[in-house]
Amino acid sequence: MEMTEGIKKYCMKHGFSQCAPLVALFDMDGVLYDSMWNHAESWHESMKKYNLDMSKRDAFAFEGMRGVETIQLITARQWGKPVSMEEAEEMYRYKSEVFAKKIPAGLIPGVHEALQALHEHGVLIGVVTGSGQPTLISRILDDFNGLVCPEVIVTATDVTQGKPAPDPYLCGMAKAEAALLHSGKLATRMRLQPWQVMVVENAPLGIKAAAAARCFTVAVNTGPLADDELASAGADVVMQDMDELKESLTEVIK
Repeated sequence: MEMTEGIKKYCMKHGFSQCAPLVALFDMDGVLYDSMWNHAESWHESMKKYNLDMSKRDAFAFEGMRGVETIQLITARQWGKPVSMEEAEEMYRYKSEVFAKKIPAGLIPGVHEALQALHEHGVLIGVVTGSGQPTLISRILDDFNGLVCPEVIVTATDVTQGKPAPDPYLCGMAKAEAALLHSGKLATRMRLQPWQVMVVENAPLGIKAAAAARCFTVAVNTGPLADDELASAGADVVMQDMDELKESLTEVIK
């Protein structure tokens, strides 16, 4: 019932007559992979080198934003002005080195089954992440082979403005539209509409980005933030795990 009510509120909010996803766009960290604690520890440890205080909870709050943008934001707050893009890129490279030494995170429980269910319903699946690390993208295609469309992966290198700007999800929609047109699942000269896209996120900035793109936004709360924080960021539905998402798919995928 929660999914059904969320769909009604979503349609009323945007003036849409329906919500019928042809596409599902998933965030990566904390949604596909249980990797956020690794990221949180890496941010905390690496930023200490630069005398910056970034708590593990801050890492969850900033999740989804491009790494260089995160660094420019925290340096502006703590130093009174942001570092240059070149300095931010160097600092992010160091953070990535710290992260690479962590034990690789496993899949979020139930996520493979949720993607499999979407795939069986004929939904095109893509990934929209603020990460730009090639090894992580390769892992997605290995772990979700045949489920995630390789042509519908958006990374930090695809956009100049990361989450919470809508750009990453608008880019994901454009890539999905091209893939659907190529496969014949979208009629020639038709445009993919926001009500044909479901986004699965776990963090406020990603939720804000998806909501700004007017996509139907499902938050799966896999982190330490309160449900209210995800709802107030713009989530149409807040769920507790991937099993709940899978069980509710019949309410949104017809």
